[in-house]
Amino acid sequence: MSPLRKTALVAGVLYLLTFVSIPTLALYGPVHDPKYIVGPGTDTAVIFGGVLEIIVALAGIGTAVALYPVVKRQNGGVALGFVGSRVLEAATIFAGVACLLSVVTLRQAGAGAAGLVTAQALVALYDRTFLIGPSFIPAVNALLLGSLLYQSRLVPRVLPLLGFIGVPLLVAADIAVLFGLIGRSSSPVALAALPIALWEFSLGVWLVVKGFKPSPILSSSYVDVGDAFLGMRGNVIVTPTD
Repeated sequence: MSPLRKTALVAGVLYLLTFVSIPTLALYGPVHDPKYIVGPGTDTAVIFGGVLEIIVALAGIGTAVALYPVVKRQNGGVALGFVGSRVLEAATIFAGVACLLSVVTLRQAGAGAAGLVTAQALVALYDRTFLIGPSFIPAVNALLLGSLLYQSRLVPRVLPLLGFIGVPLLVAADIAVLFGLIGRSSSPVALAALPIALWEFSLGVWLVVKGFKPSPILSSSYVDVGDAFLGMRGNVIVTPTD
């Protein structure tokens, strides 16, 4: 197996791994109860959901790190932006998980009615963190990585096109949620997120099964215009003047 095939396989597996958090929609149901910390039941579901989200955050960073050496040949700046976007997305996921695990800690510590307001504030903070992180940033990821893959033709162009279609839909849905026009778990939000989800899932499957398509940027003789420019600057000899 060639190094490029291994890169595609690792990136594809990591992309598919980012879907393990889907059950959190149900696992986090109890913690959204305003009286969760004074109610009966175990905290296992919330803790398990947090673990799944941590896996997703790390896998998300992994996808960017795995793809960076390849897609930077198309455009190093955009490729680096994709890495930064993935890291920022992961940071918001970690922050959200910390909020919910803090609610669990309040419950286990027996905070009782005195901790209700704090717990509700932490859950609200999680919801807002989710809105600007795992909900919005995938639209940015689709624009950055999608443009790189579309221009380089490393994958069929229909895949990044799915992401491009989903970007305005997802952003519009997030804005509607932000202004309270629709609920975060409503059907319109789920439908708006579907194209982005299809784009990421399809990309993962394609990279695992097929790998990268032949592309000029995979040639050892290919040099990015930006890199060439920087190289020319590095070769300039400056002579002192009187």
